[in-house]
Amino acid sequence: MECSYFGKCGSCTLYALDYEAQVTHKKEAMQTLFESLHVKKFDFFESASEHYRGRAEFRIWKEGEKISYAMGAMDKKGAVCIDACPKVEERIDTLMPKLLKAIEDVRVLRERIFAIEFLSSSEHLLVTLIYHKPLDEAWEEEAKKLEKAFGIFVIGRSRGMKKVFSQDFVEERFSLEGKAYRYHIIEGGFSQPNRAMNQKMIGWVLSHLESCEDLLELYCGYGNFTLPMAGKFKKVLATEISKTSIASALKNCELNDVSNITFLRLSAEELTSALNKERVFNRLAGIDLDAYAFSHVFVDPPRSGMDEKSLAFISRFETIIYISCNLQTLKRDLEVLSQNYSIEHFALFDQFPNTEHLESGVILKRL
Repeated sequence: MECSYFGKCGSCTLYALDYEAQVTHKKEAMQTLFESLHVKKFDFFESASEHYRGRAEFRIWKEGEKISYAMGAMDKKGAVCIDACPKVEERIDTLMPKLLKAIEDVRVLRERIFAIEFLSSSEHLLVTLIYHKPLDEAWEEEAKKLEKAFGIFVIGRSRGMKKVFSQDFVEERFSLEGKAYRYHIIEGGFSQPNRAMNQKMIGWVLSHLESCEDLLELYCGYGNFTLPMAGKFKKVLATEISKTSIASALKNCELNDVSNITFLRLSAEELTSALNKERVFNRLAGIDLDAYAFSHVFVDPPRSGMDEKSLAFISRFETIIYISCNLQTLKRDLEVLSQNYSIEHFALFDQFPNTEHLESGVILKRL
């Protein structure tokens, strides 16, 4: 990937290496990091080196009536104005300068705009305009023109306000193992930025699922992993604390005609208490937890990893599937889990080329 802002914009830190050298660098760093756990082999999934991000956010920098996209500076002092970003998907890359010019030319769209977010899928492109001002009818009229002019969905946000004209979601479609999947992804909720890598992550998990009974999933989001995995299990119990994500997950079950998943709005800590018979939750009314014979637990925690109690809880299961966005906290958690589990499979997913970041997946079996 080539970018005129390498060394200025702080987003890409490995810009001095070509992609092949980046992959070598990352593999060597991971072998060193996990050496104490005696991990000898990683599956490494490479990404396209450019136009891989389907979700991106840019600050808006203003000088008089001129506006620019902006990113944090490499030296962490201020911002760097940019007119393009080769990391984003081509649809976003093509739209960015045209959209910015259209906003700049209309005072009500330009005034007090703070940031622009892009969310692309196989089916749609959604743009969120974020402001430091109330959004009135004059703004709505001009924003609707943007939708029509560019064939996109536009959402306006300001403090305590959300304006939706057509829809506040995108739909994603892809196929894995000969089966088609369809997802309803709401603006503002979490989704994997690298759509192609997301499919590789799901496919890797599916390829290692054998002799399955029931599945327990923590941090399920909108059902990204849940729906494909459901075909490998008799029953699935999946939890998530976000109301928005649970609503999306239920919608996605309908879209994919999946009927063996029960979604619960519980935190990992709350579910732990419920399964340990420590607390009773109204949200569990009518659900017989004792009817599940869990052979696998799937966790995809936030960057902070698993807390001590949740780690102890997942250690009751025969097989643990752990997806991580933070290799440091993953190592910390594996140091605990490896006392009673063997690491059967380990994969690294290059979600963000030109950066040090890697996603990972680990499958552990009880000793």
